[in-house]
Amino acid sequence: MALPLFLPCAAGVEDFLADEVQRVLPNAQARKARGGVSLEGGPDEVMQLNLECRLPQRVLVEVAEGAYHDENDLYELGRSVDWTQWITPQHTLRVDTTAQRSPLKSLNFAALRIKDAVCDVMREAAGERPSVDTQHPDLPLVLHLGPERASLYIDSSGEPLFKRGWREDKGDAPLKETLAAAMLAAAGWRGTAEHGGALHDPCCGSGTIAIEAAQIACGIAPGLKRRFAFERLLPFSSPEMRAQWQRLKSHAQSRIHASAVPIVASDVSFRMVDFARRNAQRAGVEAAITFHGGDALERPAPALPPELPGTLMLNPPYGERIDVGGKAARPSAQDRDTPQDFFARLASHWKRAYTHHPAGWTAYVLSPDMRLPSEMRLKESRRVPMWNGPIECRLFRFDLVAGTMR
Repeated sequence: MALPLFLPCAAGVEDFLADEVQRVLPNAQARKARGGVSLEGGPDEVMQLNLECRLPQRVLVEVAEGAYHDENDLYELGRSVDWTQWITPQHTLRVDTTAQRSPLKSLNFAALRIKDAVCDVMREAAGERPSVDTQHPDLPLVLHLGPERASLYIDSSGEPLFKRGWREDKGDAPLKETLAAAMLAAAGWRGTAEHGGALHDPCCGSGTIAIEAAQIACGIAPGLKRRFAFERLLPFSSPEMRAQWQRLKSHAQSRIHASAVPIVASDVSFRMVDFARRNAQRAGVEAAITFHGGDALERPAPALPPELPGTLMLNPPYGERIDVGGKAARPSAQDRDTPQDFFARLASHWKRAYTHHPAGWTAYVLSPDMRLPSEMRLKESRRVPMWNGPIECRLFRFDLVAGTMR
């Protein structure tokens, strides 16, 4: 039974997500939409997308859609679904609501009407109603309200997909795994000599970029370390579907291999390097990453074979997230802005350390500062819009070549 699926993602990531969905499901008809990708799929596709996709926030299954004027229309929309196909009265549920120019005054009341509809359908069919669990529901529902039409989704993922299941140690303002994956996708980095070569993150923090890169290079599916909401729902609970889920995970496990390229992570804080190392161990990629402590303004470029290109990938500190540390740190802890000369000095260091490698290095820097290239006195060859939570950023690409670096 194929149903409409929607995979929401951060703004600017839609093209990369459509490509990823096409790689995971070659026969799918993935369609880009604002804020995500839509396609048709059944239980098999839902399981594969949750297991294999790095870029979406969730995998949503649309179960009802229609016009509405008030909360009573939403109640009827919720009643139009045969919920006995999805849950029993012993299951729990939760309804979350998003809205875009909705005329309704209370999103909480809209969610309550959907909950009432599900409970009334179950009570009429089974004589009992499910209860609400706001923390760990068996049936997470998402109601999206537009100006005139409403869509009701089952969230098959449960916990958002950026929660890969390995992060326990984190520092200030950790980068979401889905954003790290989007940065790598935008760079065309796939963990091979032909697609990006070696990778170095000199501001690694708790290791998100390096760990995400190492899992890509080692062929590790992002969902192997975690559980999903769909595992508790009736369409996925038959012996046949449980066996299929085990087959998908076993196949993903059998694809794991050693990384073909070096991956290096370093940070000025030895505490953060320790966090990153422990996270990498839980993610199954500690052996694939070389960790160092040290200032990004001083650490030499990793030694690479002459024919292997390198990719610098960094999400450096910026004032809205975290202070800069190391040689460029400002004396005043009250000043939350990035020191003005940090990026200029970083570019000077790159010119000394990274421009003499025969196969070349390419640097990607995520920053909310649209003037970053002029501050670094470099000409970017590309800028990709990305959002770090609520912060609008650009991923700047700089080709590090000898001479002017322009």
